[in-house]
Amino acid sequence: MIFFVTAVVGQSIFNQQYVIPLSGMIIGNAMTGVNLATKTFCESLSEKRQQMESLLNLGVTPQKILLPMVNQALETAMLPTLNSMLGTGIVSLPGMMTGQILSGTLPTTAILYQISVMIAICAVVCLSVFGSLYFGYKTLYNSRNQLHYL
Repeated sequence: MIFFVTAVVGQSIFNQQYVIPLSGMIIGNAMTGVNLATKTFCESLSEKRQQMESLLNLGVTPQKILLPMVNQALETAMLPTLNSMLGTGIVSLPGMMTGQILSGTLPTTAILYQISVMIAICAVVCLSVFGSLYFGYKTLYNSRNQLHYL
């Protein structure tokens, strides 16, 4: 947030006119992504319990068993963000861009701000989802490669 407000927008981090709406958009999307990823990952764990037990009995490490589920959850969590980026400006005009154009800002300036906000949202969603899944799945097994929740 500090980088985005100071470097991209060119304002002080203490200027609430920019910090509050931008952080709301970014944090809200990150929360949605993490929630979708966690839900997808937990559903995969419950659906594939028997398969996981069989693979563990055959000597497959938990990392190799859980990593495809982590990848699937990351992909599922990123879909809403990528879909909104895909249609921005062509199919729909996001609220921030529309508000800037209606207030008299040049459309090119509004478009540049919207593109930078969408890139920031995508980056933060990707990093937060990756971090929560990557560090979270490692808590499911111990040093002897035994899964805790089974």
